Amino acid sequence: MAKKERKINPEDDLGFGPQPVIKNQPLMNKDGSPNVRRVGLSFFSTANNYHTLITMSWAKFWVVILSGYLVVNIVFAFIYTALGPGTLDGTESHTWFGHFMDAFFFSAQTMSTVGYGHISPKGMTANSVAAFESMLGLLAFALATGLLYGRFSRPSAQIIYSKNILIAPYAPTGKAVMLRLANHRRNMLIDLEIEIVFSYNEVVDGKTVRRFYPLELERRKVSVLTLNWTVVHPLDENSPLSDMTKQDLIDSEAGFAILLRAFDDTFSQTVHSRTQYQAHEIIWGAKFTPVFNRDEDGRIALDLSKISDHEPFALEDETVKAKG
Repeated sequence: MAKKERKINPEDDLGFGPQPVIKNQPLMNKDGSPNVRRVGLSFFSTANNYHTLITMSWAKFWVVILSGYLVVNIVFAFIYTALGPGTLDGTESHTWFGHFMDAFFFSAQTMSTVGYGHISPKGMTANSVAAFESMLGLLAFALATGLLYGRFSRPSAQIIYSKNILIAPYAPTGKAVMLRLANHRRNMLIDLEIEIVFSYNEVVDGKTVRRFYPLELERRKVSVLTLNWTVVHPLDENSPLSDMTKQDLIDSEAGFAILLRAFDDTFSQTVHSRTQYQAHEIIWGAKFTPVFNRDEDGRIALDLSKISDHEPFALEDETVKAKG
């Protein structure tokens, strides 16, 4: 793959430096997070606990909350049971398991400060344990409330990207690299700005390094994202993709990092969205099909399920005519 010498700007490397991509491991994941595994941290390190609880999926979050709730109540149930059957007034069970279940539900009532009054602690030891659990419950529910608020109030951009990048027909240059995106939410995003960074492996003096080049776009900014946005990189003589074929991109483990910034009118804050495409996700000779039509009242209907829909379209040739 012959490439002309290009000026390397160290500010374009996205913070990864010249580290090459190996075994098709992208530098950035689809969700925009860096594909970097951190090691060397202490097992008891708490530096990332809050960030993890705020950013994990809702399913995992509820599993953590419910698991913690069950574990704490089971521990206190064992403590009440170990103190003996006479430590809880109002229990009617005569078996160890029955007493344990009474202690478990008493623990749940104490932690939530509900206190139905059917079962109550008896003696200094049991009352001390119940008082400590009540305080712990107040702190735990305050913490859970803060985490819920943080998850709901954290500004984020829900952007839907097309599954593939297309090499599509484009009138001025004959062809262009295209991807499509839309806002998944009904909120208003204004002053959007997008950047596409193209990267590939290159052998320099017998050593494989990673090269990064920001791509020139037909339109880098839009004022308001009301429908979909097809982002276009024309394949002209100034493109770093020049005489590269599909196989060239695959062999060099090429990738496209998508960086989007916008102002969220709901939160009055700037939000970001990132994603990554790899060479095998490029479709040669295709164009996107429309994703909106008109309803009976003439109103525009945007079908987000069709954001990735495309159809084959013959190009003038099978190579990407652009510079390397």
